[in-house]
Amino acid sequence: MDQQTFHQHIKELKLGKSLPDAIYLHKNALATESDELSNLCIKISQALKIPADDWHLVKLFKKEFKVSFLSYPDFYTNSYPALRKSTQVDLAKLSANVTSYEESENPPILHRKELMVLPSDSHYDHFIVLTKEGEAAGLYKNPFKIGFKATWERLIKESGYELIDGHIVQSHGAKLVDAAKLVDAAKDEIDRHLTAIIRYELSTPFKALAKFGFLDGNYSIFDYGCGRGDDLRELEAHGLNVSGWDPNFQPDADLEHADIINLGFVINVIEDIDERIEALQRAHSLSNTLTVISAMIAGESVISKFTPYRDGVRTSRNTFQKYYTQSELKFFIERTLDTEAIAAGPGIFFVFKDKLAEQRHLLNRTRRTHEWNHLTANRERAGSSQLVFVKYRELLDAFWDRCLELGRLPASDEFDASEELETSIGSPKKALKIIDAVADTSDLQTAANERRDDLSVYFALGLFNKRAKYNQMPDGLKRDIKAFFGTYQNAQAEARDLLFAIADTELIETACITANEQLPASYLETAKALTFHKKYLENLPAILRVYVGCAAQMFGDLEDIQLVKVHMHSGKVSFLGYEYFETSPLPLLKERVKVKLRDQDVDYFDYVDPFVPPTLYWKSRVIDDSFTDCNKQRSFDKKLSTLGILDSNRNFGPRRDELDQLLRKQNLEIRGYRFYNLQN
Repeated sequence: MDQQTFHQHIKELKLGKSLPDAIYLHKNALATESDELSNLCIKISQALKIPADDWHLVKLFKKEFKVSFLSYPDFYTNSYPALRKSTQVDLAKLSANVTSYEESENPPILHRKELMVLPSDSHYDHFIVLTKEGEAAGLYKNPFKIGFKATWERLIKESGYELIDGHIVQSHGAKLVDAAKLVDAAKDEIDRHLTAIIRYELSTPFKALAKFGFLDGNYSIFDYGCGRGDDLRELEAHGLNVSGWDPNFQPDADLEHADIINLGFVINVIEDIDERIEALQRAHSLSNTLTVISAMIAGESVISKFTPYRDGVRTSRNTFQKYYTQSELKFFIERTLDTEAIAAGPGIFFVFKDKLAEQRHLLNRTRRTHEWNHLTANRERAGSSQLVFVKYRELLDAFWDRCLELGRLPASDEFDASEELETSIGSPKKALKIIDAVADTSDLQTAANERRDDLSVYFALGLFNKRAKYNQMPDGLKRDIKAFFGTYQNAQAEARDLLFAIADTELIETACITANEQLPASYLETAKALTFHKKYLENLPAILRVYVGCAAQMFGDLEDIQLVKVHMHSGKVSFLGYEYFETSPLPLLKERVKVKLRDQDVDYFDYVDPFVPPTLYWKSRVIDDSFTDCNKQRSFDKKLSTLGILDSNRNFGPRRDELDQLLRKQNLEIRGYRFYNLQN
């Protein structure tokens, strides 16, 4: 049966619990309603060796070529049976995913069972009675609250009812005197479904995945808690293999295994800590490669605006928010999943199931970029090598680029054109010998030195977080170790020395002074701190790359950060994010994050009302000609220094509104990067 025929048969069904994306039917009803679909399901279940008594309902997808076999062993004996196991079959890809709920304390449950069976079924009338009981008690008014066992049972109790012998009956204690308690309970209920927001661009976790190359189409993605599905629609539009589930907006979608699981801003809206833990564990159990976990991060200035509720706050919309600190969120994830969580941004962590993928990810984050000169043949060098070089120039150029990228000769599986190289020229050593005979190859030694430094930084950062052992590393990394260090023990020894060196404040101060002399732009406060733009991170001495790298591992990706401030003697690194840094001569600080390496803690400072954001003065100190506004900024700063309002030897000054008042006294006003005379 092809997909078109499959969907046509589904349209012809007259029975079943119909939802926007699928129809649910008991297999006995399916056998009567559609011979074609029933026979198809039986054949599939037999092919997958699913015992006949191990599936009771089928979920037939309306838009996809999929079917799910659902195990409800007590479908007839339990008024609200729990799902024991789901087997989803993708008929287009000929793949199957099994999700078990046998160990779950809060599995999905069924309601309105009369819609899934034939009217002639002996239990049909009984199922109708059960549904009417729930409707009469007002339990079906909010469908967002009835999909799981724990929430369903809590709703029954809080509404003044009990579940006795499968029937909903009014509690004996639900007297007039308890009316106030019931009202209070209703007031205490959190409206979780209101937390989902409409998005017009990818959410922050998916932006992080895109930044690190995980949205290249090579990974299947499942969005656990997808809300209204805006991320899914955007990713589908780009041809990615995505699906999702949400307890409020897509409660009947299957929980599917995927390479990447996104748990985006879910745990922070769950007020029950046990349910929060279960959501995290269940989402991670579905991951094949990577789980992305994100939650709201905020400081006291934000939290203090809300009403405390349990371990979080209640918002004005009657939603719950658990605001974390970065270190608190990392601890919660690692304690719950018993594995390392890698910061990918503020409030965003990557947890890898695939440790080789984890190593590749971390290695790429420490690798520097370099613009190398193109190979130029020396015409004075004649001979057979010159002829071979000219004949296979394109192939040798690609080979040379790969050598510079690795800092060494590539193995056969590290160069895409290895077979062509072997056939046309010979071994990699011979190819390099030909290049060396006709061109300057000194860049390869520079590349090797840089690669060795990158690896030292990588291993030092690995020791900081107690990372994977040698046998869990990719083959390419093992080759690097042999080429640049000889042995893994040598690499670890150098990395350990480098990591321990960041505790030496004198070495840090010396490195800051050196960096200030070598970087294209930076600001040095003698014996205090070095401030520079994040684009210069790669140009730092190795000891400072580790120093800042350790702080970045606790904070995450520096996407919204512009300046980095290395405190020389306090073991701290500050990350500073400014509004309009690229386009304003006086950017305003919107976010300051101070990472305390010695305490293993992160402090956030959000400049929201009533806090006034500080102004960045003398921006020309921390930018160079690679910035579009560099010349305009220099002219602006030069003019500002001549006005006698600010001390150019200091990196701070008055608030922006106070500066404007001082300028008006001189009949001046700032417009863009220029000062205008108000009297003209």
